[in-house]
Amino acid sequence: MTNSVNENQSLDSNMSMGVQEADDEISLLDLLQTVVDNLRLLVLGPLAVGITALGISFFIPPTYTAKTQFLPPQQQQSAAASMLASLGSLGGLAGAVGGIKNPADQFLAYMKSVTVQDTLIERFKLQERYEAKTKTDARLALTASVRAASGKDGLISVEVDDIDPKFAAELANAHVEELGNLLSKLATTEAQQRRLFFEKQLTLARDKLIQSEITLKATGVSGSVLKSNPASAVAAVAGLQASVTAQEVKLGAMRAYLAETAPDFKLAMSELSNLRAQLAKQEKDSPSSGAKASTEGDYITKYREFKYHETLFELFSKQFELAKVDEAREGAVIQVLDAALPPEKKAKPNRLVNALIATLSAGFFLLLFVFIRQSCEKLGQSLESAKKMKQLKNSWRKALGRA
Repeated sequence: MTNSVNENQSLDSNMSMGVQEADDEISLLDLLQTVVDNLRLLVLGPLAVGITALGISFFIPPTYTAKTQFLPPQQQQSAAASMLASLGSLGGLAGAVGGIKNPADQFLAYMKSVTVQDTLIERFKLQERYEAKTKTDARLALTASVRAASGKDGLISVEVDDIDPKFAAELANAHVEELGNLLSKLATTEAQQRRLFFEKQLTLARDKLIQSEITLKATGVSGSVLKSNPASAVAAVAGLQASVTAQEVKLGAMRAYLAETAPDFKLAMSELSNLRAQLAKQEKDSPSSGAKASTEGDYITKYREFKYHETLFELFSKQFELAKVDEAREGAVIQVLDAALPPEKKAKPNRLVNALIATLSAGFFLLLFVFIRQSCEKLGQSLESAKKMKQLKNSWRKALGRA
Protein backbone atom coordinates (compact mmCIF):
# COMPACT_ATOMS: atom_id res chain seq x y z
CA MET A 1 0.00 0.00 0.00
CA THR A 2 2.77 2.36 0.95
CA ASN A 3 4.70 1.52 -2.24
CA SER A 4 1.68 2.32 -4.44
CA VAL A 5 1.25 5.69 -2.72
CA ASN A 6 4.90 6.54 -3.30
CA GLU A 7 4.64 5.53 -6.94
CA ASN A 8 1.59 7.77 -7.42
CA GLN A 9 3.39 10.71 -5.79
CA SER A 10 6.46 10.28 -7.98
CA LEU A 11 4.24 9.99 -11.04
CA ASP A 12 2.43 13.20 -10.14
CA SER A 13 5.70 15.03 -9.60
CA ASN A 14 7.05 13.85 -12.95
CA MET A 15 3.87 14.96 -14.66
CA SER A 16 4.03 18.40 -13.01
CA MET A 17 7.67 18.78 -14.04
CA GLY A 18 6.79 17.82 -17.58
CA VAL A 19 3.96 20.35 -17.66
CA GLN A 20 6.29 23.04 -16.26
CA GLU A 21 8.93 22.26 -18.89
CA ALA A 22 6.24 22.39 -21.53
CA ASP A 23 5.05 25.76 -20.24
CA ASP A 24 8.62 27.07 -20.25
CA GLU A 25 9.09 25.78 -23.77
CA ILE A 26 5.85 27.36 -24.87
CA SER A 27 6.82 30.68 -23.24
CA LEU A 28 10.19 30.63 -24.98
CA LEU A 29 8.54 29.75 -28.27
CA ASP A 30 6.07 32.60 -27.73
CA LEU A 31 8.94 35.01 -27.23
CA LEU A 32 10.70 33.79 -30.36
CA GLN A 33 7.45 34.01 -32.30
CA THR A 34 6.99 37.60 -31.13
CA VAL A 35 10.52 38.47 -32.27
CA VAL A 36 9.99 36.83 -35.67
CA ASP A 37 6.64 38.57 -36.16
CA ASN A 38 8.27 41.95 -35.55
CA LEU A 39 11.62 41.15 -37.16
CA ARG A 40 11.36 43.90 -39.74
CA LEU A 41 10.68 46.53 -37.11
CA LEU A 42 13.46 45.22 -34.85
CA VAL A 43 16.00 45.28 -37.68
CA LEU A 44 15.07 48.28 -39.78
CA GLY A 45 14.20 50.53 -36.82
CA PRO A 46 17.62 50.44 -35.10
CA LEU A 47 19.37 50.68 -38.47
CA ALA A 48 17.39 53.81 -39.31
CA VAL A 49 18.20 55.35 -35.92
CA GLY A 50 21.90 54.48 -36.28
CA ILE A 51 22.13 55.96 -39.78
CA THR A 52 20.33 59.09 -38.58
CA ALA A 53 22.73 59.46 -35.65
CA LEU A 54 25.68 58.98 -38.01
CA GLY A 55 24.35 61.70 -40.29
CA ILE A 56 23.73 64.13 -37.43
CA SER A 57 27.26 63.58 -36.09
CA PHE A 58 28.65 65.04 -39.34
CA PHE A 59 26.99 68.36 -38.49
CA ILE A 60 28.51 68.49 -34.99
CA PRO A 61 31.71 70.59 -35.00
CA PRO A 62 34.77 68.53 -34.01
CA THR A 63 36.33 69.06 -30.60
CA TYR A 64 40.11 69.05 -30.13
CA THR A 65 41.94 68.25 -26.89
CA ALA A 66 45.28 69.88 -26.05
CA LYS A 67 47.36 68.46 -23.22
CA THR A 68 50.27 69.80 -21.18
CA GLN A 69 52.26 68.10 -18.42
CA PHE A 70 54.41 69.76 -15.78
CA LEU A 71 56.29 68.98 -12.61
CA PRO A 72 55.00 71.00 -9.63
CA PRO A 73 57.43 72.70 -7.24
CA GLN A 74 59.33 70.17 -5.16
CA GLN A 75 59.37 71.24 -1.52
CA GLN A 76 62.27 70.44 0.75
CA GLN A 77 61.46 68.69 3.99
CA SER A 78 61.13 71.24 6.77
CA ALA A 79 62.51 70.82 10.28
CA ALA A 80 59.06 69.92 11.63
CA ALA A 81 58.57 67.28 8.92
CA SER A 82 62.03 65.85 9.62
CA MET A 83 61.18 65.44 13.29
CA LEU A 84 57.93 63.69 12.35
CA ALA A 85 59.78 61.38 9.97
CA SER A 86 62.22 60.39 12.72
CA LEU A 87 59.30 59.11 14.80
CA GLY A 88 58.55 56.34 12.33
CA SER A 89 54.96 55.09 12.44
CA LEU A 90 54.07 57.57 15.17
CA GLY A 91 55.26 60.38 12.92
CA GLY A 92 53.04 59.09 10.12
CA LEU A 93 50.09 59.08 12.49
CA ALA A 94 50.87 62.62 13.61
CA GLY A 95 51.10 63.71 10.00
CA ALA A 96 47.74 62.16 9.23
CA VAL A 97 46.13 63.88 12.20
CA GLY A 98 47.71 67.18 11.14
CA GLY A 99 46.14 66.90 7.70
CA ILE A 100 49.35 66.48 5.66
CA LYS A 101 48.21 65.49 2.16
CA ASN A 102 49.59 65.13 -1.33
CA PRO A 103 51.06 68.53 -2.36
CA ALA A 104 49.80 67.95 -5.92
CA ASP A 105 46.22 68.30 -4.67
CA GLN A 106 47.07 71.81 -3.51
CA PHE A 107 48.27 72.86 -6.96
CA LEU A 108 45.16 71.35 -8.57
CA ALA A 109 43.04 73.42 -6.18
CA TYR A 110 45.06 76.53 -7.06
CA MET A 111 44.35 76.04 -10.78
CA LYS A 112 40.63 75.66 -10.08
CA SER A 113 40.53 78.72 -7.84
CA VAL A 114 38.40 81.73 -8.69
CA THR A 115 41.51 83.93 -8.92
CA VAL A 116 43.09 81.83 -11.69
CA GLN A 117 39.80 81.31 -13.52
CA ASP A 118 38.90 85.00 -13.50
CA THR A 119 42.37 85.87 -14.79
CA LEU A 120 41.94 83.41 -17.67
CA ILE A 121 38.45 84.70 -18.39
CA GLU A 122 39.74 88.26 -18.67
CA ARG A 123 42.85 87.24 -20.61
CA PHE A 124 41.05 85.20 -23.30
CA LYS A 125 37.66 87.00 -23.16
CA LEU A 126 35.99 83.69 -22.35
CA GLN A 127 32.71 85.30 -21.34
CA GLU A 128 32.20 86.35 -24.96
CA ARG A 129 33.63 83.12 -26.40
CA TYR A 130 31.34 80.89 -24.32
CA GLU A 131 28.41 83.34 -24.74
CA ALA A 132 28.01 83.48 -20.96
CA LYS A 133 25.80 86.17 -19.46
CA THR A 134 27.69 86.32 -16.18
CA LYS A 135 31.21 85.56 -15.04
CA THR A 136 29.84 82.68 -12.96
CA ASP A 137 28.47 81.04 -16.12
CA ALA A 138 31.86 81.57 -17.78
CA ARG A 139 33.57 79.81 -14.86
CA LEU A 140 31.20 76.84 -15.21
CA ALA A 141 31.88 76.63 -18.95
CA LEU A 142 35.62 76.84 -18.34
CA THR A 143 35.48 74.10 -15.69
CA ALA A 144 33.54 71.86 -18.08
CA SER A 145 36.16 72.21 -20.82
CA VAL A 146 39.25 71.75 -18.60
CA ARG A 147 40.43 68.58 -16.89
CA ALA A 148 43.40 68.61 -14.51
CA ALA A 149 44.73 65.53 -12.73
CA SER A 150 47.85 64.33 -10.94
CA GLY A 151 49.45 60.97 -11.57
CA LYS A 152 51.40 58.56 -9.39
CA ASP A 153 54.58 59.74 -11.14
CA GLY A 154 54.19 63.18 -9.54
CA LEU A 155 53.31 64.94 -12.81
CA ILE A 156 50.22 67.11 -13.24
CA SER A 157 48.41 67.09 -16.58
CA VAL A 158 46.00 69.71 -17.90
CA GLU A 159 43.66 68.89 -20.82
CA VAL A 160 41.55 71.51 -22.56
CA ASP A 161 38.72 70.84 -25.05
CA ASP A 162 37.82 73.38 -27.72
CA ILE A 163 36.71 73.53 -31.34
CA ASP A 164 39.87 75.53 -32.17
CA PRO A 165 43.03 73.41 -31.72
CA LYS A 166 45.31 76.45 -31.43
CA PHE A 167 43.13 78.06 -28.77
CA ALA A 168 42.97 74.79 -26.81
CA ALA A 169 46.78 74.65 -26.67
CA GLU A 170 47.06 78.30 -25.63
CA LEU A 171 44.50 77.89 -22.87
CA ALA A 172 46.22 74.75 -21.53
CA ASN A 173 49.62 76.48 -21.40
CA ALA A 174 48.02 79.57 -19.82
CA HIS A 175 46.84 77.46 -16.87
CA VAL A 176 50.46 76.62 -16.06
CA GLU A 177 51.55 80.25 -16.49
CA GLU A 178 48.83 81.62 -14.21
CA LEU A 179 49.59 78.95 -11.62
CA GLY A 180 53.20 80.14 -11.56
CA ASN A 181 52.06 83.76 -11.19
CA LEU A 182 49.81 82.81 -8.29
CA LEU A 183 52.55 80.84 -6.52
CA SER A 184 54.88 83.83 -6.74
CA LYS A 185 52.34 85.81 -4.68
CA LEU A 186 51.64 83.11 -2.11
CA ALA A 187 53.81 81.84 0.72
CA THR A 188 53.22 78.09 0.55
CA THR A 189 56.49 76.79 1.98
CA GLU A 190 58.23 77.48 5.29
CA ALA A 191 61.03 79.41 3.54
CA GLN A 192 58.50 81.49 1.62
CA GLN A 193 56.70 82.32 4.85
CA ARG A 194 59.96 83.40 6.45
CA ARG A 195 60.85 85.46 3.39
CA LEU A 196 57.46 87.18 3.43
CA PHE A 197 57.69 87.80 7.18
CA PHE A 198 61.18 89.34 7.09
CA GLU A 199 60.29 91.30 3.98
CA LYS A 200 57.56 93.08 5.93
CA GLN A 201 59.86 93.62 8.89
CA LEU A 202 62.57 94.96 6.57
CA THR A 203 60.16 97.47 5.07
CA LEU A 204 59.14 98.72 8.52
CA ALA A 205 62.78 98.92 9.65
CA ARG A 206 63.72 100.90 6.53
CA ASP A 207 60.95 103.45 7.12
CA LYS A 208 61.96 103.89 10.77
CA LEU A 209 65.64 104.20 9.80
CA ILE A 210 64.87 106.99 7.35
CA GLN A 211 62.77 108.79 9.95
CA SER A 212 65.47 108.49 12.64
CA GLU A 213 68.11 109.75 10.21
CA ILE A 214 66.02 112.81 9.43
CA THR A 215 65.51 113.42 13.16
CA LEU A 216 69.25 113.07 13.82
CA LYS A 217 70.14 115.61 11.13
CA ALA A 218 67.62 118.04 12.63
CA THR A 219 69.67 118.25 15.87
CA GLY A 220 72.24 120.38 14.05
CA VAL A 221 75.26 118.71 15.68
CA SER A 222 78.51 119.10 13.73
CA GLY A 223 80.25 116.20 12.09
CA SER A 224 83.10 116.25 14.65
CA VAL A 225 80.68 115.19 17.34
CA LEU A 226 79.77 112.09 15.31
CA LYS A 227 83.34 110.82 15.87
CA SER A 228 83.37 111.33 19.65
CA ASN A 229 83.66 108.48 22.09
CA PRO A 230 80.16 108.99 23.52
CA ALA A 231 78.77 108.36 20.07
CA SER A 232 80.73 105.12 19.82
CA ALA A 233 79.45 103.98 23.19
CA VAL A 234 75.90 104.85 22.23
CA ALA A 235 76.34 102.97 18.97
CA ALA A 236 77.30 99.84 20.90
CA VAL A 237 74.19 100.12 23.08
CA ALA A 238 72.01 100.73 20.03
CA GLY A 239 73.52 97.68 18.30
CA LEU A 240 72.71 95.49 21.28
CA GLN A 241 69.16 96.85 21.44
CA ALA A 242 68.71 96.07 17.77
CA SER A 243 70.14 92.57 18.27
CA VAL A 244 67.67 91.95 21.11
CA THR A 245 64.76 93.16 18.99
CA ALA A 246 65.83 91.05 16.01
CA GLN A 247 66.20 87.98 18.20
CA GLU A 248 62.72 88.53 19.66
CA VAL A 249 61.26 88.81 16.16
CA LYS A 250 63.13 85.67 15.12
CA LEU A 251 61.67 83.79 18.08
CA GLY A 252 58.21 84.98 17.11
CA ALA A 253 58.71 83.58 13.63
CA MET A 254 60.07 80.27 14.96
CA ARG A 255 56.96 79.76 17.09
CA ALA A 256 55.00 79.29 13.85
CA TYR A 257 56.78 76.04 12.94
CA LEU A 258 58.68 74.90 16.09
CA ALA A 259 57.59 73.88 19.56
CA GLU A 260 59.12 75.63 22.57
CA THR A 261 60.79 72.37 23.57
CA ALA A 262 62.68 72.12 20.26
CA PRO A 263 66.51 72.40 20.55
CA ASP A 264 66.67 75.25 18.00
CA PHE A 265 64.07 77.22 19.92
CA LYS A 266 65.88 76.70 23.23
CA LEU A 267 69.15 77.83 21.66
CA ALA A 268 67.49 80.98 20.35
CA MET A 269 66.05 81.68 23.82
CA SER A 270 69.51 81.28 25.34
CA GLU A 271 70.98 83.74 22.83
CA LEU A 272 68.22 86.23 23.66
CA SER A 273 68.99 85.97 27.39
CA ASN A 274 72.71 86.63 26.75
CA LEU A 275 71.93 89.63 24.57
CA ARG A 276 69.62 91.09 27.22
CA ALA A 277 72.30 90.66 29.88
CA GLN A 278 74.88 92.44 27.71
CA LEU A 279 72.41 95.22 26.98
CA ALA A 280 71.70 95.77 30.67
CA LYS A 281 75.43 96.04 31.37
CA GLN A 282 76.05 98.45 28.47
CA GLU A 283 73.11 100.69 29.42
CA LYS A 284 74.47 100.93 32.96
CA ASP A 285 77.83 102.19 31.67
CA SER A 286 76.35 104.35 28.88
CA PRO A 287 77.53 107.99 28.69
CA SER A 288 73.96 109.15 28.44
CA SER A 289 73.42 108.14 32.05
CA GLY A 290 75.44 111.11 33.37
CA ALA A 291 74.69 114.83 33.18
CA LYS A 292 75.22 116.25 29.69
CA ALA A 293 74.53 119.47 27.99
CA SER A 294 71.08 119.71 26.45
CA THR A 295 72.34 119.74 22.87
CA GLU A 296 74.77 116.87 23.34
CA GLY A 297 72.21 114.91 25.35
CA ASP A 298 69.60 115.37 22.64
CA TYR A 299 72.13 114.36 20.02
CA ILE A 300 73.13 111.21 21.92
CA THR A 301 69.50 110.15 22.26
CA LYS A 302 68.79 110.71 18.57
CA TYR A 303 72.06 109.10 17.55
CA ARG A 304 71.36 106.01 19.65
CA GLU A 305 67.93 105.73 18.08
CA PHE A 306 69.47 106.08 14.63
CA LYS A 307 72.08 103.38 15.29
CA TYR A 308 69.38 101.14 16.73
CA HIS A 309 67.28 101.28 13.57
CA GLU A 310 70.38 101.02 11.38
CA THR A 311 71.55 97.83 13.11
CA LEU A 312 68.01 96.42 13.08
CA PHE A 313 67.76 97.08 9.36
CA GLU A 314 71.06 95.25 8.74
CA LEU A 315 69.95 92.25 10.81
CA PHE A 316 66.61 91.99 9.03
CA SER A 317 68.40 92.31 5.70
CA LYS A 318 70.57 89.29 6.52
CA GLN A 319 67.54 87.24 7.62
CA PHE A 320 65.67 88.25 4.49
CA GLU A 321 68.56 87.20 2.23
CA LEU A 322 68.87 83.86 4.04
CA ALA A 323 65.14 83.22 3.57
CA LYS A 324 65.46 84.03 -0.15
CA VAL A 325 68.33 81.55 -0.48
CA ASP A 326 66.29 78.85 1.28
CA GLU A 327 63.33 79.62 -0.95
CA ALA A 328 65.47 79.28 -4.07
CA ARG A 329 66.91 76.01 -2.77
CA GLU A 330 63.43 74.60 -2.29
CA GLY A 331 62.91 74.82 -6.03
CA ALA A 332 59.58 76.65 -6.04
CA VAL A 333 59.57 76.59 -9.84
CA ILE A 334 57.13 74.90 -12.18
CA GLN A 335 58.99 72.73 -14.69
CA VAL A 336 57.01 72.09 -17.89
CA LEU A 337 57.68 68.61 -19.24
CA ASP A 338 55.40 68.71 -22.31
CA ALA A 339 54.00 72.03 -23.47
CA ALA A 340 50.60 71.86 -25.14
CA LEU A 341 50.69 71.88 -28.95
CA PRO A 342 47.73 72.33 -31.32
CA PRO A 343 46.32 68.79 -31.73
CA GLU A 344 46.24 67.37 -35.24
CA LYS A 345 43.37 64.93 -34.69
CA LYS A 346 39.95 65.59 -33.24
CA ALA A 347 39.01 64.01 -29.92
CA LYS A 348 35.25 63.90 -30.45
CA PRO A 349 32.68 63.18 -31.71
CA ASN A 350 33.47 59.55 -32.57
CA ARG A 351 30.89 59.03 -35.30
CA LEU A 352 31.05 55.22 -35.46
CA VAL A 353 30.77 54.83 -31.71
CA ASN A 354 27.83 57.24 -31.55
CA ALA A 355 26.05 55.40 -34.37
CA LEU A 356 26.65 52.02 -32.71
CA ILE A 357 25.36 53.24 -29.33
CA ALA A 358 22.25 54.75 -30.97
CA THR A 359 21.59 51.49 -32.88
CA LEU A 360 21.89 49.27 -29.81
CA SER A 361 19.79 51.62 -27.67
CA ALA A 362 17.04 51.78 -30.30
CA GLY A 363 17.08 47.99 -30.66
CA PHE A 364 16.73 47.50 -26.90
CA PHE A 365 13.81 49.92 -26.54
CA LEU A 366 12.02 48.53 -29.62
CA LEU A 367 12.36 44.99 -28.30
CA LEU A 368 10.97 46.11 -24.95
CA PHE A 369 8.11 47.87 -26.75
CA VAL A 370 7.26 44.74 -28.77
CA PHE A 371 7.15 42.51 -25.68
CA ILE A 372 4.97 44.98 -23.75
CA ARG A 373 2.58 45.31 -26.71
CA GLN A 374 2.32 41.51 -27.05
CA SER A 375 1.58 41.16 -23.33
CA CYS A 376 -1.17 43.78 -23.55
CA GLU A 377 -2.72 41.96 -26.50
CA LYS A 378 -2.76 38.69 -24.57
CA LEU A 379 -4.35 40.36 -21.58
CA GLY A 380 -7.07 41.78 -23.78
CA GLN A 381 -7.96 38.36 -25.19
CA SER A 382 -9.27 36.90 -21.91
CA LEU A 383 -12.61 38.12 -20.51
CA GLU A 384 -11.34 38.45 -16.96
CA SER A 385 -8.28 40.37 -18.08
CA ALA A 386 -10.46 42.61 -20.22
CA LYS A 387 -12.57 43.41 -17.15
CA LYS A 388 -9.51 44.30 -15.13
CA MET A 389 -8.13 46.47 -17.92
CA LYS A 390 -11.49 48.30 -18.12
CA GLN A 391 -11.55 48.84 -14.35
CA LEU A 392 -7.97 50.10 -14.49
CA LYS A 393 -8.88 52.60 -17.23
CA ASN A 394 -11.90 53.83 -15.27
CA SER A 395 -9.82 54.24 -12.11
CA TRP A 396 -7.19 56.13 -14.09
CA ARG A 397 -9.83 58.48 -15.52
CA LYS A 398 -11.26 59.13 -12.04
CA ALA A 399 -7.80 59.91 -10.75
CA LEU A 400 -7.37 62.44 -13.56
CA GLY A 401 -10.89 63.88 -12.97
CA ARG A 402 -12.24 62.82 -16.37
CA ALA A 403 -14.94 60.44 -15.07
